[in-house]
Amino acid sequence: MAFAILREELGCSVCLNVFTDPVTLRCGHNFCWVCIDRALGSQEGVGVYSCPECREEFEERPDPARNITLRNIIERCVSSMPDERAEGVFCAYCVHAPVSAVKSCLHCEASMCEEHLIVHNRSPEHVLSEPSNALQSRKCSVHKKILEYYCTQDASCICVTCCLAGEHKGHKVEQLMEASNKKKETLKLILTNLLAKRADIELKVQYLQERRSKVQKRAAGLTETVSALFRDLRRQLEDLEKKLLSVISEDEEQASTTISDLIHQMDLKKDEVSRKMSHLEKVCTTTDPLLVLQEQESGQKDFCDTENKVIEERRVFDVKVQSIKVLDEDVLWVTLRTGLADIVSRVELGTVEKEKASDVVLDDSTAFQSLNLLDGYKTVSWSGDRHYRPKLPETFDAYPQVLSTKAFSSGNHYVEWEVGDSPGKWSVGLCYPSMTRKGDGSCLGFNPQSWCLQMFGQHCAVRNNSKKVILHHVPNSKRFLMYLEYEAGRLSFYELCDPIRYLHTFHTTFSEPLHAACYAYKTNRITFK
Repeated sequence: MAFAILREELGCSVCLNVFTDPVTLRCGHNFCWVCIDRALGSQEGVGVYSCPECREEFEERPDPARNITLRNIIERCVSSMPDERAEGVFCAYCVHAPVSAVKSCLHCEASMCEEHLIVHNRSPEHVLSEPSNALQSRKCSVHKKILEYYCTQDASCICVTCCLAGEHKGHKVEQLMEASNKKKETLKLILTNLLAKRADIELKVQYLQERRSKVQKRAAGLTETVSALFRDLRRQLEDLEKKLLSVISEDEEQASTTISDLIHQMDLKKDEVSRKMSHLEKVCTTTDPLLVLQEQESGQKDFCDTENKVIEERRVFDVKVQSIKVLDEDVLWVTLRTGLADIVSRVELGTVEKEKASDVVLDDSTAFQSLNLLDGYKTVSWSGDRHYRPKLPETFDAYPQVLSTKAFSSGNHYVEWEVGDSPGKWSVGLCYPSMTRKGDGSCLGFNPQSWCLQMFGQHCAVRNNSKKVILHHVPNSKRFLMYLEYEAGRLSFYELCDPIRYLHTFHTTFSEPLHAACYAYKTNRITFK
C-alpha cells in the first residue's frame, strides 16, 4: 500500500504516469518536461499561461526548472516498485508489503493471500472466487448482491432480489453455471462451424496459391518461348540483312570492276589518240612541204578510221556497257520478301493451326431465305427479300442463319470475321451438325448444340443453351476471332483491336464435329477471312 501511495505522489497530473525527466513550475508543481511543454504550447496566443494543476496564471511563458532531486528519487525507488499489472491481484490485508492474492471474496469485495484466507469468515454469504480486481462487476449494480442467476428473456445476469422482487420478476431464469454451460455448447457449435469455415478458406487459399504458381510458371514458360522466338527471328533477320547487303556489295564490286576495265581501255585509246594528235599538230606546223606530203602518203591511213571501224568499235563498247551488272532494286525487294516469307514459314507457333480464309466457305443449302451469300460464299448479308432456294432438311427456316461447309473435328483452329459498317444484329460461333434447323430451338446459342458471340446494338454477350453472359466490354472494332481447341474443349472469342482483347471462353467436351455458324439480321455484311 505504501508503494501505491508513493506511486501516486510520483505521478504526472497530465499523463498520469510516473514522471519522466521531471521539471518544476514557479508554483511548485511538478510535471514531465514533455507534458508541460506541450501544455504550455497549447496556450500560445491566449495571452496568459496557467499551471495545469493549480491554475496559477503567468503573464509570460514560464521556464520550467529541472527537478534533479525528484528525478533521482524516481530512478532509485520506482525501479523497485512492484508492477501490479505484472504481479496480478494483491492481498488487501497485507499493508506492509504487496503479497499476491489466492482468492477474492465477493461479499467482502476483498482479495486475500493464503494467510488471511485461513482466518476469513466461512459463512455462506461469503462467496470465494478466483482473484480479481473487478469485484464490483460481479455484484448487482442495483441491489449490491452477488450475481447468481441469468435472465434468458433480457439476456442479463441478475441477483436473487432482481429475480424475486425486481424488474426481472416472473422472467425465466437459470443458474449462472447452467446458462454458462448452455452458452458454451452454443459457442462450441459456432466454433465448429468457424473451424470448418477456416479450413475451407485455407483450402481456397491453397488452391489460389497453387493457381498463382501455375500462372507464374506458365507465364515464365511463355516468356521464355516468346523470347526464344524473337531471338531466333532477330538472328534470321540479321542473316537476311547480311545476305542482302552481301548481294548489294557483290553486285557493286562486279559492276565497279567491269567499269574500271572499260575506263582503262578508254584511257589507252585516249592516250593513243592524243599521241596521234600531237604528231599531226607537229606535221601541221612544219614549213617543209616535202615532209608534209610524205607524211600524208605514208601515215594518213593510220590516223583516219573507216566508218565501219568506228561503228564496230561503238557496237563493241555498247555491248560491254550493257554487260555491266546494274543493281536491280526490284530483284532486291523480291529477295527480301522471299526471305521474310521463308522466316515466317519457319516460325513454330506450338500446335496452333490458323485457318485460311478459303477454308471457311458458307453452305448455301443451309442459308435462310433472306440471306445473300457473296464473295465466293465467304460473305453473308441481310437482304430482307426472300430468295428462291430449295427447302432442304438442312435449311434454316426460322432464323437468318447459315453454316460453313467444312467442319472441325480435331485440332486447334482460328476463324476470323469482319462485320460491316451497319452491323445490325449478328451472332457468330460454332455448332454441331445435329442442331435443329426449324422452330424456336434452332437459334444460334439457344440450344446445347451451339456456342456464339452476339452483338445486338450496344449489347455484347455470349450464349450457349439459352444461358447468356453479358460482357461488360462493348467492342469498338469490326474484326473478331474465335479460337477452337477441340481436344481441350475450349472455344475462346477475341476482339482484333490493338492490343487484341480477350472476350470469353466456353469450357465443355465436344462430342461432334463443329461448323462455323452465323446469324445476320439487318446487317450489310459479315465476311469470314
